[in-house]
Amino acid sequence: MERADRGPRYSSVAMVFHWTIAALVIWNWRLAEAAEEGGLSRAASQETMGLHMAIGMTILILSVGRLLWRVTHKYPAMPSDISNWERVLGKTVHIIFYVLIIGLPLGAWIASSMDGEGIDFFGLFTIPALPVGQNEKLGHTIFEVHATGGMILIYFAGLHILAALKHTFWDKNGELFRMLPFGTPKA
Repeated sequence: MERADRGPRYSSVAMVFHWTIAALVIWNWRLAEAAEEGGLSRAASQETMGLHMAIGMTILILSVGRLLWRVTHKYPAMPSDISNWERVLGKTVHIIFYVLIIGLPLGAWIASSMDGEGIDFFGLFTIPALPVGQNEKLGHTIFEVHATGGMILIYFAGLHILAALKHTFWDKNGELFRMLPFGTPKA
């Protein structure tokens, strides 16, 4: 995809996708942590995981939308003062993000389907189980991989945040403002 003609800032739609998915990922991580820490009753833990799964499906839908937006719309080039290794690392982290924000909820949906369960979507309707057949052992293994992938996603989010802060406040190139509707990004 080509660089945007409108300057160094991402589009409003890209910003909404970015910040909504980011907030949902952090919220979902905290829900999973709360359900797994053991301080909740069994019923509360199940309810929390039900909410976690509904939010995960929302993340999946938004992430597919974000990916489609990304490949069909121009986006700004990175500032010229970013070194090649930082460009490569940034692109690699973004690819990993897309793999995880799509792969994690998709994997959880597959694992739930292997248990023969659909996913309750905020009490509005049930997302049906995928036709993958019953296999509780494999489903459990996929859920374990899902949990590990979730932690990897959080670590990469931390790296992403640190990089944006470094570029904005250390390098003073306004990198963070490329994904915000205010501030001054550097061209």
